[in-house]
Amino acid sequence: MKLFKIFTLLIVLSAFTQPDTYQSTERSFTTGEWFKLRIHYGFVNAGYATLEVKETVRNNKKVHYVVGKGYTVGMTKFFFNVDDDYQSVFDKETGKPYQFLRKIDEGGYTKHQEGFFNQENNTILVKDYKNKTEKTFSTTEEIQDIVSSFYYLRNHPKIDKLAVNEAIVIDMFFDDETTKFKLKYLGNETIKTKFGKINCKIFRPYVQAGRVFKEEESMTVWISNDDNKIPVRVKADLAVGSLKADLDAFKGLKYQFKIVGK
Repeated sequence: MKLFKIFTLLIVLSAFTQPDTYQSTERSFTTGEWFKLRIHYGFVNAGYATLEVKETVRNNKKVHYVVGKGYTVGMTKFFFNVDDDYQSVFDKETGKPYQFLRKIDEGGYTKHQEGFFNQENNTILVKDYKNKTEKTFSTTEEIQDIVSSFYYLRNHPKIDKLAVNEAIVIDMFFDDETTKFKLKYLGNETIKTKFGKINCKIFRPYVQAGRVFKEEESMTVWISNDDNKIPVRVKADLAVGSLKADLDAFKGLKYQFKIVGK
């Protein structure tokens, strides 16, 4: 039941490639954007995950402040309670992160960490409040945290120019290390949703096989094929059964959400 970790991964896995320079036009999102995904196992409504773009001040200038939540509902909450809080603060012009928060409770497994990026020295100080420790890690020059990556990469100039089956890689700091995610663009598909038919780009990330996933390529992500580039659907084949997450609600999008039919 690692569903909510899967959700946080999809934020990054819907990205496309790591840019040489950040595109400050913010053509895909703006302050006030919010969307919610309904996560379900077959006909069972397991929970929800949300992402919201807010604004705060850092070094006397306005910066983006994104809050991501994941939580179980109904009977699922009694069997496996999840209460996840992911946050990221990053620069509006460069897209580089200043700080992240990861506070999770997944069936009794807890983690409470806060990271502070030093982009000049390519390091990050991670404070582990649960274990009462602090440690500094070396990072790559264009490092992102798991939440900031999604917004950073939605603005890439090649987002609409990838060839089918083209694989790409992104660097991200997660679980005290810099990891590389590789994913493949599969093409486009128009899918039925509660809002109507939506044309999407499809991506398949390479994820670690083992206890959670059936195999390396067990997740598929559908992203709206418009200027917003928001996740519309996620499917993950697990060791037992499969999970889906569907776009359930949204507001504050920078552009009109394109619905191509009923």
